[in-house]
Amino acid sequence: MPEVSPVTVPYAAYLRVYEPLAAFPQPERDHWERYAKRERHPSYQDELRRSLADLLPTPPVPVPVHESDDAFVTEIEGVLCVCPWRTRLRGWQALEELPGQLPAPLLDAVLPPVVRRQAAGDYERWLERNPDARPWIRTETWQVPINWFVLVSDEERVYEAKPDEQGEGGPALRYRTPMVQARRRVARALKALRDAVDEGPLIDGLLDVGRWLEEFHPRSYVELDYGGLVYVLPPDLLDEDHSAADVAEGIEALRRGDADGASEAYARLVERWRAVRDRRQAN
Repeated sequence: MPEVSPVTVPYAAYLRVYEPLAAFPQPERDHWERYAKRERHPSYQDELRRSLADLLPTPPVPVPVHESDDAFVTEIEGVLCVCPWRTRLRGWQALEELPGQLPAPLLDAVLPPVVRRQAAGDYERWLERNPDARPWIRTETWQVPINWFVLVSDEERVYEAKPDEQGEGGPALRYRTPMVQARRRVARALKALRDAVDEGPLIDGLLDVGRWLEEFHPRSYVELDYGGLVYVLPPDLLDEDHSAADVAEGIEALRRGDADGASEAYARLVERWRAVRDRRQAN
């Protein structure tokens, strides 16, 4: 495993799916079983540092040449569950989204058009051989999408304000829920929203994430992780952040036909995440 920098990389939040080992075909299953026995596994910070390091050469390397053989692993109720990084696939997908996120002059300076065209061609050829490929991880910068909070409940919230005795493991703010529960919450939220409004970005986002979840084993687990956002938000704001509860309250208010209650819950979310946007603009 290559050495990585100790520098903390903030800004990114994650939605991950951990599938039971039995969901993977051979020989991949054997690889992850051996991988899980390693003494140390890289963190999401390690993955980010490696990705950023690839942008330093000239020309930059926007997408890894080879797919990562790393993963996040955890044991839940005695079952080994794995969330493969699939860094190369996610890199291609992120590259497709960049034109809508960055001004053209800045994008061309960071990733020249010839580099992007080559990466796009590689991705197109790869998809022809792997039409059913999908990532186990979704990433957002400077925010946690509202539709992600629909998947979890406030009771599943875990906030760790300080690192452990070895100086690792924190701070962290995350939720984890069984896949069947996440799918059930998506279905209930969609019904409530469709009964209240005809269409909107929240409905579109829920449909998208719901289709993604259907790709995985029903005994998987879904994890919402604030990731590097915990390094740019003050501890008091994190400690008071119960966004999943606000989203659940808003959806329940819509189900009861209580428009005022839904508006109040939404207003709390907007105010809380305005603090995050302010930090993005300051940077």
